[in-house]
Amino acid sequence: MPKITIIGAGSVVFAKRLISDILSYPELSNSTFSLTDIHPVRLQTAEKMAKKLGEQFGNQARVEATLDRRAALTGADYVLNLIQVGMHEATLKDFEIPKKYGVKQTIADTLGIGGVFRALRTAPVMLDFCREMEEVCPDALLLNYTNPMAMLMLAVAKARSVKAVGLCHSVQNTADDLASYLNIPVEELDYKVAGINHMAWFLELKWKGEDLYPKLFQAMENEEIFAKDKVRFEMMRRLNYFVTESSEHMSEYTPYFNKRDDLIQRFDIPIDEYIRRSERNLQRFEETRRKIENGESFETEKSHEYGAPIIHSIETGTDRVIWGNVLNTNLITNLPQNACVEVPCLVNKGGVQPCHVGDLPPQLAAINMTNINVQQLTVEAVLTGNVDYVYQAAMLDPHTSSVLSLDEIWDMTKELLDAHADLLPQFTKGRNVVLNPSVS
Repeated sequence: MPKITIIGAGSVVFAKRLISDILSYPELSNSTFSLTDIHPVRLQTAEKMAKKLGEQFGNQARVEATLDRRAALTGADYVLNLIQVGMHEATLKDFEIPKKYGVKQTIADTLGIGGVFRALRTAPVMLDFCREMEEVCPDALLLNYTNPMAMLMLAVAKARSVKAVGLCHSVQNTADDLASYLNIPVEELDYKVAGINHMAWFLELKWKGEDLYPKLFQAMENEEIFAKDKVRFEMMRRLNYFVTESSEHMSEYTPYFNKRDDLIQRFDIPIDEYIRRSERNLQRFEETRRKIENGESFETEKSHEYGAPIIHSIETGTDRVIWGNVLNTNLITNLPQNACVEVPCLVNKGGVQPCHVGDLPPQLAAINMTNINVQQLTVEAVLTGNVDYVYQAAMLDPHTSSVLSLDEIWDMTKELLDAHADLLPQFTKGRNVVLNPSVS
């Protein structure tokens, strides 16, 4: 049975969800879970949690835990990445420093100046453990859950040879949302989705062969429904298609919403939302730790996450379709080849097989490109050590550039580079490297 390594297993709430999903399949019930993290207390908590889940599912699973990441990776068949480099303290810097300059963020983990710096912190760690994978488990499949998804997957695709797919739940969650707006059971919806992570598009939305977009436009005119998803409905009004991920996410991938207080109020945008979520996650970790220490059982329910179904399909040969984030190998023909795209993928014993989509509607490809530009420059900064690309990524970011002047962007970027210096790549190239002696 497979050896499943979880890097960042100290993210115990999410790790619990994935482990219970895997154990819910009888064919995977005696898997080996190899847990690793850099935080001993979190790792110990994760180990106890995984063993408790094993007991609840029949005690066939083997659980091991180690601070030695290379040992955890050795012989792995699947590697799940859940890391958050810098944790809550780095997140606060991502929010508080831009806020001084007038840049208000909501989630800041995918794009925007916060997403750029999260990628700069995280990509080097991922590239390092992918190098270890090449050495000790070269045939393993990396299932990445860490954001910013597109930037990290692009860095891995460009610099490493491991098999990898980035997994998100935005397609599944958006399907649930649309089903509720249309009052149709979600299992009866048929849809075709493609684009980039957190900005993929429901290119087709049908029920029993009927195009549901006319009904969705009608539903949008209902004030109660519109109020549930203001940004995404507003973007559908302008672009004709509904986007994946939430309104709070979408608000900061564009220049239209977060730049003024009146717009923030009009579209009910929850500024600093990720800080609140991060604080809740810290509380949930403590609650989980106390639950484990008290010997309590966990409630388990299958989630929307694709990780367990992918492992099950590869191990058993069961055909499934999931949405994955992969290098654009002519999958979406009017987006760049050196970009990460989110497309349907067939999964079976042949592994994860991305499906050809063709051209997106031109307006959708165009707005995707505004995000891809930032993603590509950020990845180039990591791979080349050229700090100029960091400044230029910030300069081209849709939200940042809607608020700040060039001088302000440069000053803010320098301050963030200095604040995160101990977690960033070694920048030794570029005209701007002299501005940042602390990271050169």
